[in-house]
Amino acid sequence: MEFLDIPFFDDDFYKMIFRFCINIFFLTIIIRFLYYKNSKRKDYLFTYYMISLIVFFLCFTLKKYNLDIGMALGLFAIFGIIRYRTDTIPIKEMTYLFVVIGISVINSLANKKMSYSEIVLANTLIIFVLTIIEKFWYLKNEVSKNIVYGNLENIKPENYNFLKLDLETKTGLTINRVSIGDIDLKKNTSKITIYYFNSKI
Repeated sequence: MEFLDIPFFDDDFYKMIFRFCINIFFLTIIIRFLYYKNSKRKDYLFTYYMISLIVFFLCFTLKKYNLDIGMALGLFAIFGIIRYRTDTIPIKEMTYLFVVIGISVINSLANKKMSYSEIVLANTLIIFVLTIIEKFWYLKNEVSKNIVYGNLENIKPENYNFLKLDLETKTGLTINRVSIGDIDLKKNTSKITIYYFNSKI
């Protein structure tokens, strides 16, 4: 049955639902049980889920038009220039963003030449590598904390050592590195993220 030359239903419906279930299952492992468990940052959970779901349905829909390799690379180029003007995204969060986009693209665009066993294996291997990096490498104990800093003079690149020393004095932490976020010239403050090892983890 069709309406305005568009069918109400076809067999791809079941394929979409099954692939969606696979996608959301592996995304939940990555986002909720790997990323959030280690970062404790809720602000990116919504972003990761929604971007990955939109990418999945977008790619699954466009797949029906038999995209060539040029169009596929064009999609990655579009996603590659995504930037959030209101906030600076740390490199780790950007990496996880690329991972969830990649997972969604794999799960939606895989064709008959790639079996479901291969799709599941690809997802599993990605999660395995993420787990090794998060759980067993020495950076597993590094955590971050966002603070508001009130001395703009110290956030200049040439004063990085003074900034790090001042933050260590005020927080009592041994800081590994510091990243500068938004700067409020009216309030003379800056949002800063500090990274340090937490032996209690």
